[in-house]
Amino acid sequence: MNFSPPTDEEIHTAFVQGEAVVVALFHEVATQMRALAQQLAKQGAILQELQACLAKTSRNRSKPPSSDGYGKVKRTESLRKSGGKSPGGQPGHAGHTLMASEHPDHIATHAVLSCAHCQASLVGIESVGYEERQVFDIPAIRVTVTAHRAEITVCPECGHQNKGTFPDAVTQAVQYGPAVQTWASYFTNHHHIPVERTTEIFVDLVQHRVSEATVLQASEALCRCIAPATDAVKAMLRNAEVLHVDESGLRVEGKLHWLHVASTESLTSYEVHAKRGQEAMNEAGILGAFSGTVVHDHWKPYFTYGECEHALCNAHHLRELCFIDKQYHQSWAKDMVELLLEIKAAVAAMPAPALCLPSPDLEAFVKRYAAVVQAGFEVNSESAAAREVKKRGRPKQPPPVNLLIRLRDFQDEVLRFMYDFRVPFDNNQGERDIRMVKVKQKVSGGFRTLEGAKRFGRIRGYISTARKNAKNIFEALRDAFDGHPFIPSPAIH
Repeated sequence: MNFSPPTDEEIHTAFVQGEAVVVALFHEVATQMRALAQQLAKQGAILQELQACLAKTSRNRSKPPSSDGYGKVKRTESLRKSGGKSPGGQPGHAGHTLMASEHPDHIATHAVLSCAHCQASLVGIESVGYEERQVFDIPAIRVTVTAHRAEITVCPECGHQNKGTFPDAVTQAVQYGPAVQTWASYFTNHHHIPVERTTEIFVDLVQHRVSEATVLQASEALCRCIAPATDAVKAMLRNAEVLHVDESGLRVEGKLHWLHVASTESLTSYEVHAKRGQEAMNEAGILGAFSGTVVHDHWKPYFTYGECEHALCNAHHLRELCFIDKQYHQSWAKDMVELLLEIKAAVAAMPAPALCLPSPDLEAFVKRYAAVVQAGFEVNSESAAAREVKKRGRPKQPPPVNLLIRLRDFQDEVLRFMYDFRVPFDNNQGERDIRMVKVKQKVSGGFRTLEGAKRFGRIRGYISTARKNAKNIFEALRDAFDGHPFIPSPAIH
């Protein structure tokens, strides 16, 4: 077998072909590596989003505590800081020690019948003094029945039959009085006790069972009685300087409805509606005519009301910033928390006549605020640019970018509290006012009818307003049944 060595031309051709194959393989491997890197980056972003969703709790996001679940680990600490106070009453606290009464209602004398030393009888011997101990207690309560009799007489002159006039409140042959109605509405509307258990309370306390229909009718009657107060409170809220608004889900007829609240430090109004947005707000009849400053949590329909100024709740921002700091490890979020709290402290330190921070302080805080926001965008520039762009609408952004956009585009609304001291740092007033109605849902479940839910909202608004004005709730309900519902004075609002 003859073997002839390859020529130089054949060697060169083979080398060129081999080089082309290697280059092609290299490009193919590089392409696969780039695709793999993109896939890993995409999976990493999805994993981070899932981890962020799992890490969301009521402590770092605007979620109800019930959504945390029984076994969910609390991954962040509370935003509340220790005040350094010891347990119990603080210096200057007014005590409530039970003091003896100078004019007791009843006196029970315990006589000495015999001498403890010689057993001689002491019956009839005049005492030389007393040692007194007082017992405060509640007497037994019973339902009393008053028979109203309208006298009927015949005129001896003309023979006409005349009948006496019943009191205006006595309209039926047999009926319950205002005290029973006050009790029933007090338990169900103020203390959130279910209707059936309210009937049990009557049996246990006064040995008289009222029907569930009676309890429901008491709330219906109360809602009619407080109508003037409800309208007056809405009118005062429309004229308020600062208004707190919020909304939360409520189960009505087995479906999700929405509870809307509008309130101040001394006034409260609730509205239950099937919608969450502007339609419900218009029906509530407050925001449309409001021209002051409304504090809310950035729910977009609130911004459709352009006649008023807007202020955003910074408690929401602090929770979101803490979440971003711990979940995404972005230092700008911690810087923004410190800045907002510093501005809040500066506002609190200003003397009473001041209405806003001095101009140099305002300019310095605004400059620092803008710098922190810019630092946040720089940290998130690569991740924001790498987001997949949808065919329609805005591209989906991660939580840090969404918050940064809000802080940038709504800077004046975020910092409104330092420009106008009447505006608070947060919307805690609105959240507190909405909390007790949520308690009703937890205790008694959802509402069977929409009208029942609306009625409960009106009554709770009346109760909340009365409590804010230091009124006794039971007396306020009784006054309403007597035709004199509590209406706050417009002069103090």
